[in-house]
Amino acid sequence: QVQLVESGGGLVQAGGSLRLSCTASGRIFSWYAMGWFRQAPGKERELVAAIRGDGGRIYYQDSVKGRFTISSDTAKKTVNLQMNSLKPEDTAGYYCAAREYWSEPDFRPDEFKYWGQGTQVTVSS
Repeated sequence: QVQLVESGGGLVQAGGSLRLSCTASGRIFSWYAMGWFRQAPGKERELVAAIRGDGGRIYYQDSVKGRFTISSDTAKKTVNLQMNSLKPEDTAGYYCAAREYWSEPDFRPDEFKYWGQGTQVTVSS
């Protein structure tokens, strides 16, 4: 069983930065997909970025490429999302999730078995 806990959300002005962290308990295998999803009111949950359990593969949604960076510390079992140049349209609840396999570029939310409780990111204009 894997449990995920997010931290680091908050309110920031457009152009600012935030760093989200996800700490996992339980076993995270090298072939797992660790993802950050977001969901804005009235919209579907979407993948922002994903990293393989061993850190060997990374995937980004096009809208965040060049602005967001996902990273992991396998020893500490943490997955971080550094978000720079934030825009109002980045406002959403952000969720850490884990899937028991890596399959790029398919990252549907219903394929992810483990989820954190979420953290809110609000970007003001």
